[in-house]
Amino acid sequence: MKALVVDDSALMRRQIGEILTRGGFDVTTARTGAEALLRIAEDKPDVVTLDINMPEMDGLTCLSRIMSETPLPVVMISSLTEQGALATLEAIALGAVDYVHKPEGTVSVAIKEQEDLIIGKVKAAAGARIRRSTGLRERMAAKRETIMRKTYIPRARNSGYGSGNEALTLIGASTGGPAVLEEILSSLTADYPMPVLVCQHMPATVTRHFSERLNNYCAMPVVELRRQTVLEPSTIYVARGDADMVVMERNGELMATIAPSDKRYNWHPSVSRMVSTAMDTVTADSLIGVLLTGMGDDGAAELAKLHRAGGYVFAESEESCVVYGMPRSLVESGCVNEVITASQIAARLERVANTRMHAIKTAMKA
Repeated sequence: MKALVVDDSALMRRQIGEILTRGGFDVTTARTGAEALLRIAEDKPDVVTLDINMPEMDGLTCLSRIMSETPLPVVMISSLTEQGALATLEAIALGAVDYVHKPEGTVSVAIKEQEDLIIGKVKAAAGARIRRSTGLRERMAAKRETIMRKTYIPRARNSGYGSGNEALTLIGASTGGPAVLEEILSSLTADYPMPVLVCQHMPATVTRHFSERLNNYCAMPVVELRRQTVLEPSTIYVARGDADMVVMERNGELMATIAPSDKRYNWHPSVSRMVSTAMDTVTADSLIGVLLTGMGDDGAAELAKLHRAGGYVFAESEESCVVYGMPRSLVESGCVNEVITASQIAARLERVANTRMHAIKTAMKA
């Protein structure tokens, strides 16, 4: 496979190039965004790593040109600063498949320490499906204008158990997930009847900005979960990065909190841990699970267990996945109710959630 490394730093070009060469790539390099566009036209690489901060043509401008002229998988290289986090989200919105963050300090040493991560992400990106969300940005902008005109009336808070609040929707995603989550969550109605818990593999520097971005587009309020919180219906909770979301019951109320990342799990925030703790706290028939695009198998075994116990489980189909890893693991287990494209998930979630909530309330009255 061919990889193009784009960075204005000769040291970074050399180090990333050497890492990818050891990973089996045929590597070429470019110093500027303009040079990268020429290299892409001439060499036709399978994947590009692209620095965000470059002179003359910055990485975001270059990415925009790539995605409009010759779409191909791109992995962004950005810093962990506030500005870097915002640029990372913008890059994902423009079509980047994934990103690698350069820690502050001795960057060259840090890059070497991330060799396995870089090779894994670039290899996954090279085989990724480039998502074409035609008109998504325009639809979301129009939706945001509608949302901003609404007057919200806060719900009266119920005690968790015995009120129907014990039902949850659990969503897990990794590579390619942010764009899919924007599409799905922005399509849910303001009165979606359950709390929605989201684990997207991201560092803590990014999840706050990601939550704020989602909040601009979604009819439901979106918050980043950073502390022990009572879960309310019609609210979306995004797990803080570099930690795990844990569901619990306290004093008769359903809650979630953020716990330090558990080394027993390979990815964080851990979908597996979120689902496991939800199943320990809430009956399976009150849970809906959704597994979206991503590398690896985070959450697949636990969602299969949830399905066997009576929960309702969705997997994103290969057709719309950027990386068909996590959903594939779930589908191959045979423990899934529906395998559908990302564009179909929101409508199906609404129907299943309302049906399950009706069943819960009926059972409570009996």
